[in-house]
Amino acid sequence: MSTPLSSLPVLRGREGTVLFAEDGGLVLDLPTEQVTFTADGLGRIRAEGRTVLIELRSRAGTTPLVHRIDDVDAEAAVRFADGINALLANRTDSDDVDGAPFAVIRSLRPTWRKTFHRRLLRGVLAYLLALVALIVIAAALGEGDLAVILIPLGGLSWLALWCGAYGAGRSRREKWLLTHGVTTTAVRATRGGYIYPDGTGAWRGLLHSRPEPSVPVAFPPDDPADVLVLSPPFTQLVNALAGVVLLFGGAALTLLTAVMTVLFLID
Repeated sequence: MSTPLSSLPVLRGREGTVLFAEDGGLVLDLPTEQVTFTADGLGRIRAEGRTVLIELRSRAGTTPLVHRIDDVDAEAAVRFADGINALLANRTDSDDVDGAPFAVIRSLRPTWRKTFHRRLLRGVLAYLLALVALIVIAAALGEGDLAVILIPLGGLSWLALWCGAYGAGRSRREKWLLTHGVTTTAVRATRGGYIYPDGTGAWRGLLHSRPEPSVPVAFPPDDPADVLVLSPPFTQLVNALAGVVLLFGGAALTLLTAVMTVLFLID
């Protein structure tokens, strides 16, 4: 008789790693990654003392990929392995399956994209707060004309710098990845979810809103988790040109705003 998933123990190992079963498969939580195993890709679970090995299915003549969790409770490891293996024994499909695409790795570390967006947002908010403070100070000093002029002029410079920094920053990153990185194709696995090969035999997951069967992606050779969905070539060109123009325009407007403010205040 198969063991219900709810009765299987949660295995806790070294450095906060956790392995547990859920409907449809297993989840392995690592310090910087989370691996989700779909049942269709699981070969067998091996309990070797205080180590549990998750062996994926593999095609004939190939070596299966293996994930592991160490320093777990030995008794719980045996119960967990026996329970999962009993469930896997009920499968009726062919064993000649590549299990790698069914073990999807999701990075928990901040990617370049998230870090870039966070820094850009901080800069945008800092600029906006400085602009609002300048308008309030001008109004408090009785320079109503200056305050009125600062609203559209400062607003345009703020918007230009924001859009320009985004376009130029993304364009520069994409150019670097196309020159020095690894490019591949991510295929749609679920609604909004894509998976891509990372060059080591494993597959990684990413979220993207583009409703297409596949999207081009790129990542640094030494960090396949830091993936970026590439824009179409024309969009990359527009981002590069518009980014530079808007950055220079925003900087010019910022300089003009500063000069006008000084002139008004010393007049």
